Amino acid sequence: MDLRTRITDALKQAMKDKAAQRLSTLRLINAAIKDKDIAVRMDDGDTGVGDPEVLAILGKMAKQRMESVRAYEEGGRIDLADREREEIQVIEEFLPRQLSDAEAAKAVDDAIAEVGATSIRDMGKVIGLLKGKYTGQMDFGAVGPKVKDRLS
Repeated sequence: MDLRTRITDALKQAMKDKAAQRLSTLRLINAAIKDKDIAVRMDDGDTGVGDPEVLAILGKMAKQRMESVRAYEEGGRIDLADREREEIQVIEEFLPRQLSDAEAAKAVDDAIAEVGATSIRDMGKVIGLLKGKYTGQMDFGAVGPKVKDRLS
């Protein structure tokens, strides 16, 4: 079952369960996906964005909420931080399991070997390969410096 269908099914179930907070978050996810569909509207009758793009949207939404949690906690708004954490939990239900540091390091090493990267100029190829294989499974903001260190 594709990700879009899973989200739609979860939205319908949240409506039936009258889970207001969960329903609100799922509607935000659906709206973000539809916005992306409109942004990349295809003339060839394509149904819209696929799972990799949906994973990227979900990852971005989770990251935004993590930043909001930090800001709310610094501002003493624990109630708003808790609400953001609840939204993160709903979003993470649809994201694949995050790779551990050891798994991410192995993935970086494997990607470097597969691409045949020898210098920092090959960093884009390595990151591109990683994004193709591990979208939604690793934080590419943290992986970038690891790739850079290995290629330096």
